[in-house]
Amino acid sequence: MNRDSNGYTFGFAAAMVLVVASVLAFTASSLKDLQAENVRKEKMQNILSTIGIETDREGAEKLFNTYIVEQLALRNDGSVDEAVDAFSDIKLALEIKKDANDQRFPLYVANVDAATYYIIPLRGAGLWNAIWGYIALNEDKNSIKGVVFDHQGETAGLGAEITQQWFMNRFIDEKIFNTSGELVGISVSKTNNDPNDTDKDDHEVDAISGATITGDGVSDMIIERLQHYLPYLKANHLAYNN
Repeated sequence: MNRDSNGYTFGFAAAMVLVVASVLAFTASSLKDLQAENVRKEKMQNILSTIGIETDREGAEKLFNTYIVEQLALRNDGSVDEAVDAFSDIKLALEIKKDANDQRFPLYVANVDAATYYIIPLRGAGLWNAIWGYIALNEDKNSIKGVVFDHQGETAGLGAEITQQWFMNRFIDEKIFNTSGELVGISVSKTNNDPNDTDKDDHEVDAISGATITGDGVSDMIIERLQHYLPYLKANHLAYNN
């Protein structure tokens, strides 16, 4: 075969493309289970983080099984669907596209040093793409123990700052119900008159400068997700801090 011919060149190039594609496909297939396991453990880390339990990925499962005492899949009426595994079966990105009556709402109940916490997954829309996270309520089911936020494509230095600890700390001890017992959530407000977030009864945290739409997305996803948990919270003796 003439190695200087166009036919040889094109044939060699085609063969190399097939070899590289096969190697990449094999690598992707080989790593699929490992990637899924990493995602599963990161999810455990995030849930634990809302209640102040920090761990690396390898230690996440043991601590998750220690502190998370219930994993509930709630219906829209607050009842528990025993047939659904809240952690493994519910993919929130897909679930929120369903009608509310067809959705299942995951709830994780934690017990740490005899204190009970209720952890609710969140998902919404930021400026460019999806945002998500978890919010943990204290035993009163009103004040916030902690939050975790993440995003798919928010702007670095602006909307992406929702993942920073200093921003997430602003939510600690804020209350999601007003004194009349109405669910009001937490607003990320650029007109907030409490920039140090010392007032924990105003249902507001200070916004990130230049990230109004992402902040609005955080506010919206909190109230939208929490409203689906009201029947459960009310049925389980919801307490207000009046």
